[in-house]
Amino acid sequence: MGTILCLHGFGPEEQEKIRRAAPGATIVFGRSAEIGPDVYRDAEAVCGWNDRVAEICLQEGAKLRWVQTWSAGIDSLPLEKLRQRGVLLTDAAGVHSVAVAETALAHMLGLTRGIHIAVRSQMAGEWHRPSELSELYGRTALIVGAGAIGTRIAELARAFGMRTIGIRRTPAPQPAYGRVDGMDKLDGAIAESDYIVNVLPDTPETRGIFDEARFRLMKPTAFFINVGRGASVKTEALVEALRERRIAGAGLDVFEEEPLPSGHPLWALDNVILTPHTAGHTNRLKERVADLFAANLEIYLRGETDRLINLVNYDKGY
Repeated sequence: MGTILCLHGFGPEEQEKIRRAAPGATIVFGRSAEIGPDVYRDAEAVCGWNDRVAEICLQEGAKLRWVQTWSAGIDSLPLEKLRQRGVLLTDAAGVHSVAVAETALAHMLGLTRGIHIAVRSQMAGEWHRPSELSELYGRTALIVGAGAIGTRIAELARAFGMRTIGIRRTPAPQPAYGRVDGMDKLDGAIAESDYIVNVLPDTPETRGIFDEARFRLMKPTAFFINVGRGASVKTEALVEALRERRIAGAGLDVFEEEPLPSGHPLWALDNVILTPHTAGHTNRLKERVADLFAANLEIYLRGETDRLINLVNYDKGY
């Protein structure tokens, strides 16, 4: 086969794992500035993405047949160009499950136990005890987007004694959930839940799905957690719901506009925890991407491309 190009700096152990999956193949490891245009043109498989992949690998005469991304989200990629060129695309769904799930639980616990208030009081040098704190035990967590990440969140929530509801496009029973509903049941599930956790991808169907009407469905004691995509939330509607205390608070890792501008009203709200789109970051990311890519590389080399793990359906956008 043509060259296998691995971007983003795999370490020695990850490199060896990938070499074992494709013995005898030409494999180039490096970052964008270190790699010449001829390597990009000759690359049949690319693990990672950068501007030079878009500029060179999608040109006429380039050999690109398959891209393995490092992210679960693929909305920033030129999907139509990839489709037109007949390029197979596999995402990294599941690779970030542990880190994103733990971030979601951190937001949930932080808001519920008043950690965000305590940190602000600590910075101000003040001894402030909230009049009332709650707990996760016995509460209902709604996971909107019951894929790999959502299911891991549900598993952790159940460990805290929570009731779990999943929402997904094609509902089916799963052990991590008390029940799994379709998108047509979203509004009813929102109204009965104490924590609404958004893990939806960015697709035309999901953009702006959390709007003023849906924030009005939430209990005044409910918390909204977003570790999915910023575009799925109408930010102005969320800000108003938080300002007016129509919902109890929000834990947000993703935003419609990133970086979130200084001076944005979300920064000043005392019932919000913000993290700068770091939910998927972990020092074990390279290890997990290498495991996924090596497994997919063996499948690809056997010619079983329809069995690639996390193969993207261009029609669905994920």
